[in-house]
Amino acid sequence: MVEYYLDTCIWLNLFKKEKRFWKITKSFIEQASTKEKIIFVSTIVLKELSFKSQSNFKDILIFFKLQKYVKLIKTTPEDYDYARNLETTDKFSLSFYDYLHIALSKRLNCVLVTRDRELIKTATKFIICKKPEELIN
Repeated sequence: MVEYYLDTCIWLNLFKKEKRFWKITKSFIEQASTKEKIIFVSTIVLKELSFKSQSNFKDILIFFKLQKYVKLIKTTPEDYDYARNLETTDKFSLSFYDYLHIALSKRLNCVLVTRDRELIKTATKFIICKKPEELIN
């Protein structure tokens, strides 16, 4: 079964109804949920969403808790170690949180879903990484 880990930017597309992307994101998430796929949401994503959405964060948490296809996960010390190793060998071209997204996706053996070009460029060296529009049938 294919499972997904969505980068914070994808959730922001949806929750903030950003540009034309939110409808694509909504379609992808609906498709994943109807096919009973799991979408992982990490504590790192929650932290980023908390910072970037501020007053709406309580509603976002409620949304996640109500969705059967969403599985909340915690980062492990191994995730942090792997991300630090990537950060060192990649010469700091991404944020540490982006390296954590890669580490989590690798550990969970799932597809990292993002639109961040630099993250895609780096992540594809280690894991499968796609944009939502590439996953809609």
